[in-house]
Order: sequence, then structure tokens, then C-alpha cells
Amino acid sequence: MEIERKFLIKTLPANLEACPCHQIEQAYLCTSPVIRVRRQDDEYILTYKGSGMMVREEYNLPLTREAYSHLLPKADGNILTKKRYVIPLADALKIELDIFEGKFAGLQMAEVEFPDEESANTFLPPDWFGEEVTWNPDYHNSAMSMR
Repeated sequence: MEIERKFLIKTLPANLEACPCHQIEQAYLCTSPVIRVRRQDDEYILTYKGSGMMVREEYNLPLTREAYSHLLPKADGNILTKKRYVIPLADALKIELDIFEGKFAGLQMAEVEFPDEESANTFLPPDWFGEEVTWNPDYHNSAMSMR
């Protein structure tokens, strides 16, 4: 189960370069249900996501580089590329700050995953977060892939 809230970013946090960073490329074989292939650095993953906005099923399976390369051309729409910075928060939470490249260059979005809905509902975002877009389907990466 994935429990996550999403926010646009007003300003980037200080010392971002000190945080771990991953290069991500992902594409969608299907958007309903969501079936995604992702390369994160040198790791390859096939993901299934169920319906929902803040809470939804999510299953990840490892792929080989060869399988990823075979599936990528079969994807529909845009291939999304982004840099993901991982920023620690209190209570073992972390911010995944995505800085999009390519077609969506300029878009900056943060996601925070939670262990339960209560934690998600009581979360107070940092000052540098902007508008919350958790319930706006336009900001699901799967929807962005089809624009």
C-alpha cells in the first residue's frame, strides 16, 4: 500500500546538493491500471499501481536492464525524466523532491510517503512547499505521460 501526499515547490531547500540524488527515467505501458517501467540509476523496476489519490495499492518487481530496454519502446506517451533528491524528515519520514527534465523541465514536485493515513492527514509541510496537488490527477506521473 502506498500512502503519499504531493506538493508543488515554492523554493528549493538550502543544501540540496548534500542530499542523495537519483536519475530517474520512467514510462507507462498502461495508465488504468497504472503499469510503469522505471530506471533509477542502475536499478530497473516494473510497478503496478491501483486506483486512488492519496492511498492506493502498489507492487514493485525487479527487472533486468535487458527487460527494461525491451519494454520501454512499448510504452505509451511521454517518457518522463527527473532528478530525485531524498531529504530526511522527522519521524523516519523523507521527502522525495523531483526536479523534472525534458518536456516537463521547470516542474518541481515533492512527495512524502507515510506509514498510515493518520500520519498523512496530520502532516504539516515545510515552508518551502507550495500548493498541495495530492488530489489533482493532472499531477500523477501517469497522467503527465499522456500529455
